[in-house]
This record gives sequence, structure tokens and C-alpha cells, in this order.
Amino acid sequence: MLLGHKIEIRPTPYQIIYLEKSFGARRHCYNQLLDYYQKDDTKWSKYDAQKYYTNVLKKKYKWYNEVSARVTRNSINDLDDAYQKFFKNIKCGRIPGYPKFKKRGSADSFSLREKEKFKVDGRLLRIEKLNTKIKLRQKLRFSGTVKQVTITKRAGKYFASFIVDTPDYNKKNINCNNSVGIDLGIKTLAVLSNGEVFNTTKNIKANIEKLKRLQRKYSKKCDGSNRKAKAKLKVDKLYFRIARQRESLLHKISDYLTANFSTVTVEDLDIAGMASSKKTGVSISNLGLNKLRKQIEYKAALRDCNLVVASRWFPSSKLCSKCGAVKKDLSLADRTYSCECGLRIDRDLNAAINLDKYGRDTLQRDPKRTQELNKTSVSALVLTA
Repeated sequence: MLLGHKIEIRPTPYQIIYLEKSFGARRHCYNQLLDYYQKDDTKWSKYDAQKYYTNVLKKKYKWYNEVSARVTRNSINDLDDAYQKFFKNIKCGRIPGYPKFKKRGSADSFSLREKEKFKVDGRLLRIEKLNTKIKLRQKLRFSGTVKQVTITKRAGKYFASFIVDTPDYNKKNINCNNSVGIDLGIKTLAVLSNGEVFNTTKNIKANIEKLKRLQRKYSKKCDGSNRKAKAKLKVDKLYFRIARQRESLLHKISDYLTANFSTVTVEDLDIAGMASSKKTGVSISNLGLNKLRKQIEYKAALRDCNLVVASRWFPSSKLCSKCGAVKKDLSLADRTYSCECGLRIDRDLNAAINLDKYGRDTLQRDPKRTQELNKTSVSALVLTA
């Protein structure tokens, strides 16, 4: 099983020079290849790109040899991935998104995908052509064969992302048959069918407001000035801090769900459509709902949980969790669900209860009957480990 682990590294000033050279070499090689294949009479070919790199670029730019050869050679694979994504989008009728030139200071990174080019020894990382070992902030949490390492820089800090092939990973046994439905929203991040509520922390909200003020100050600085560079670093650091705080909250929610329930039901929300709204777009983007969904998916697979994804057309909010009646005139302003049967309940809790019932009903269906229903409509997606 392949698992990833991202660790902050603590390079010395001498090691930082090598890392920055590697970032620059990978970025320069990528841009040179992209510039060459943007010509009208030149078609992209990974095989031809490898020959052009060996016969032209390596001979023309001798300073490529100051870092590991795989740093620049792997940029061919990165550009090939970008072109394949471009061609796939055209084929599927989506916005193509032609490969773009890489900018210095934006997503600086390089990868070593050959295990003989690097080595991890406890809290030390060795990289080819760097005669000193880089200190890791912590040890790898997985045992096994390290297949790849990617070094990145963000907000003035350096990180190493490892991919580990760990055959001895034990799935966590769940000794309960409980199920839960989770309703995601803007006012309340997550409401569970058992009544538990997860809200965005006050620190995240305060830092988002602080970020807006720093961005306004940054926009007023003169281009190319030292003050603008300092202001940009402040913005990057705060943005990174917000991302880490949000990620910590999402991991807390996804870990709680997959560790305490054998069946988790979520709704298939149209995140892209919701984020494009002028009124709620920014709030949706700040919540990280799509990332939460992905975390629940992979943790459910690791822990032998059933993940049921309800159709986005399922009226979880408008459906009465007591009598089953559908209230068609329910608006977003109505935070309390009132039904003629006498039920009066918070609308988010009502939706979570309906999703929990939906998930249990889906798993209890007859397999043949489920196949017949799926021929006419997509009722649910069930992921099992």
C-alpha cells in the first residue's frame, strides 16, 4: 500500500543554496521545453523531448550538472503530465488549460523518483550531489520502502513529501455497527445525525480577516520594492497558517467519523457550482469541503468503513425525518424545519438524519434490485474497503 507523509525539513544555509539551485534548474528546464514545443511546427512527444534535453539543453546549460540529473530530467515527466491533462480536457469537452510557464517563487519544487538518488536514515535525508544530510523535523511514521521524495518551499519553509510502500499497514478494526450521516454547510461546517456539531474555529475566522487587511496593504506597495517583497512574505506566511489550521480541523472531523462509525453517509455536493456564487462563493472556498470529502474517502478505505455518497438530487434538507413528507417551499433563510406532523428540528440536523437513513437503506438493498435502479438513475455511490 502506498501512503504519503509530509515532513518539514530544517536545511542549513549551505543546503538552502543547493535546494534553490534545484528549484531553479527544474523550473528553467520545464520552461525551455515548453517554449520549444509551443512552436507551430513542433508537436509534443515525450521521446523527442528526452532527446532534445540530452542533445541540446544539457550541453547548452552546463550548470544543470550542479544538481542531481533527475531534477531536470523529471521535468520532462511533469510537462508530459500537463500535456496529457490538456489533451484529455479537449477530448472531454472541458476547458483545456494549456500548460503554463512556471514562475519563480510560485510552487517551487522538485522530485526524486528513483530510490538510489536519495536515502532516509532516521531524521536525516541524503540527496544526490549534496554532501551533507538534511535534518527532518520528525521520523517517517510508516515503515517500508520509500519510493519518492518531493521537496517543496512554501511561505519561507521547506518540506519533504515521501511516498512509502508499506506492506505491514494494519487496518483498524471497528467494533461497532453504528452509522452516521453528515450534513455540510456554511453556517455550521458539519452537523452529524447523532447531534454533534463541528464549527470553524475562531482563530481561522480571525486570521481570514487579518489576511484581507494584509492583502490590501500588499496591493498598495510599489512593484519591485523591498517593502512589497516583505509584505508578500507576510501574506504567504499567514495564508499558510490558515491552510494548516483548516487542514487540522478537517483531519479531526474525518478521523472522528472513520474511527467511530462503520458507515458514513455524505451528500454529493456541487462544490464548483457553489463556489462560483457571488454571495457564498468565498465562504465555500474557505471551508475546504472538497478536501474533507477526499479525506473521508481515503480514511474510510484504510479503516474498513463503508462510505455512501448520496445523490445531489436527494432532498435531504426538505425531507421530514419523522414522517417522510417533502417541504418544497423551504428556503435557505429557514434554519428550523417545521412539519405538519409536529416535528420541529434544526434543518441541518434534519438533513443529517435523512442522510443516515439513506445510507442504511442503500446498504440493505437487494443487489439485483439496486442494479435495476442504477440503470435509470444514479441513487448512490458506495465505497467499501
